[in-house]
Amino acid sequence: MTEPTDAAPEPAPDADGPRRARERAGGTVLGELRAVDGALYAAVAATSTPTLDRALRRLSRAADHSKISLGVAAVLALGGARARRAALAGLGAVAVASASANLLAKRLVHRARPDREAARVTVGRLVPMPTSASFPSGHTASAVAFATAVGVVLPATAVPLGALAGAVGYARVHTGVHYPGDVAAGAVLGIASAAAALAAAAAAPVPGVRSVYAAAGTPPSAARGVKRRG
Repeated sequence: MTEPTDAAPEPAPDADGPRRARERAGGTVLGELRAVDGALYAAVAATSTPTLDRALRRLSRAADHSKISLGVAAVLALGGARARRAALAGLGAVAVASASANLLAKRLVHRARPDREAARVTVGRLVPMPTSASFPSGHTASAVAFATAVGVVLPATAVPLGALAGAVGYARVHTGVHYPGDVAAGAVLGIASAAAALAAAAAAPVPGVRSVYAAAGTPPSAARGVKRRG
């Protein structure tokens, strides 16, 4: 006769255990990255830079609605054929970046804007706080997209336009409307948008548009061959 036992049955293995562990690890890493992001934002806010405040505030406002990029494109349009192609490539990249940031990324992430009052951002830096989500920085995405696309078609402009785009990105943190992580994400999106715009120009059936990509060093026929093989 079998003796009764009080031993509890062994629990069934948790099939979701590894997945939950990965989720916890991912949440921990994300939380730490947000902490670093907030600390960098606070450090910028706490650093006294009265000489820079006015210039960066003006730069941030000038970048609203890509006014700087539009102005540069207008100047390039007065140059030769290659400069005009660079302007067209830049404007196409801005359109892609703006749509990707404002119509897609911001609606997916919904990150709240920084609390400038809590961070004690100096009044002399302030620009109007946008009502849209904070992530990613649309100003940075558009500025980097323009600089990248124009720089590919017209290499002589790559360094100055890249420096200007970087300054626009920093100005958005300096004025307190974005976290540094928003700007970094905007820069990545800008580069991707420029690549997408140039690739679209290569595949366009309009010869005048294809010439934009050809000016960047890739003949339209080669681009079509890559498309067929892919």
